[in-house]
Amino acid sequence: MRELLILGTGCAKCSQLEVNAREAVAGTEAEVRHVSDIGEIMKYGVMMTPALVIDGQVKSVGKVLPVEEIKGLL
Repeated sequence: MRELLILGTGCAKCSQLEVNAREAVAGTEAEVRHVSDIGEIMKYGVMMTPALVIDGQVKSVGKVLPVEEIKGLL
């Protein structure tokens, strides 16, 4: 199963990235989790949010990816 993490402290952009990620994986076996703990976020070396992590790899930092772009990363 694929795992998508949204890294961010809860700002509007973080929330929108989560919405887009959930839409991108709708109907698949992928899991989307929102990580807001600063310590967990820092483990990925991310200094700017929102960030998208797919299966442990940081794919995007500091921007809200549209649904189609997230699908392309999958």
